[in-house]
Amino acid sequence: MRPLLALFIVCVIDVLGFGILIPLVPYMADRFGAGPALITPILGSYSLCQLLAAPLWGRLSDRFGRRPILISSMLGACGSYLILGFAGGIGALLLSRMLAGAMAGNISAAMAYATDVSAPAQRARALGTVGAAIGIGFMLGPAIGGLLAGENLHTANFLRPALVSASLSVVAMLLVVFMLRESHNPQSHGMEPRHTPWALLRTRPPLRWLTLATLLVTFSQSTLESIFAIWALQRYHVGPRTIGLALFGLAIVAVTMQGGFVRVLAPRLGEHRLAFIGITSYVIGIILLATAAPLALIILGLGLCGLGAGLWNPSGSALASHQAEQGNRGAVMGLYQSGNSLARVLAPFIAGPVYTRFGTGAPYLLAGVVTLQALWCVGAASRSRTAEAMS
Repeated sequence: MRPLLALFIVCVIDVLGFGILIPLVPYMADRFGAGPALITPILGSYSLCQLLAAPLWGRLSDRFGRRPILISSMLGACGSYLILGFAGGIGALLLSRMLAGAMAGNISAAMAYATDVSAPAQRARALGTVGAAIGIGFMLGPAIGGLLAGENLHTANFLRPALVSASLSVVAMLLVVFMLRESHNPQSHGMEPRHTPWALLRTRPPLRWLTLATLLVTFSQSTLESIFAIWALQRYHVGPRTIGLALFGLAIVAVTMQGGFVRVLAPRLGEHRLAFIGITSYVIGIILLATAAPLALIILGLGLCGLGAGLWNPSGSALASHQAEQGNRGAVMGLYQSGNSLARVLAPFIAGPVYTRFGTGAPYLLAGVVTLQALWCVGAASRSRTAEAMS
């Protein structure tokens, strides 16, 4: 089996398990008596631990290979899902999210794997394949999770989806063992990482700007994910099943872009233009969610958010991967992912209080203004890369 196809299958199954629980955690916290100002920090605890761990996982994947990191992270995810499924209060719920975040080395390792097995000219396409796999997991996961839990908030079953997620992690881990060959062996190449992950930010200005750009874009994505269930519950009085289906629709657009259109558009428009279009689309979409009441405009806003995510995720990752060499791809992609993780820490901690203090649309409006600055960052990365090439 071709390496990218095997990686695609592994990522779909792995992220599917994670996605199943996305619409359920806020409802679990609500059942345990937590309000919006506490629910969003619980969600943010996952990303806080991921932020601290992602560069380390990336560096370890450069030193020991991609497969051990993928297997370890999936094993940790399985444990976190079991803790969540049997959680009896806020403490256990928080512990499960923190463990899942600390063990979340799979995304950066998967991206590093994709860069290992692809030529530079095909990098956006390869990372688009990984992004499409992740998108499919996020697309199907929330819908499956909502269906498994049920629509009734008082009788929703949270153990069943957690057990399904844990089982999927085991399946993904077995697939890595039996289907995915190692793509990186530093011993055979005689290479060791030459920089600590954070030192790369000082020595590579384009990577610094791109990491900041993905932080700003992911701030919007995380704001939408962390507040959407609460927002929809209070504005439209809907339960987990409806939330899961709404996120399913958003993810369909993102997956279609990453898995199909990016392959065609990247060679024609270039990664920088795709990044600009993706950022602009997401900003318009989330501002529509902040200001629009008619359902048609809400659907349009979600569609634009999906379009923006589908364009930005593979193009931004591809631009970052061009700053990597064979001996430090895991470190570079892990560092780039730390920008995502930091955004997912900040956004929930900010979105909850802003939602409580200023109203339901305020977090989305703030997210749109923040993410608009990413356009400048991508331009700065392009200018820095041009200056490096000319020097």
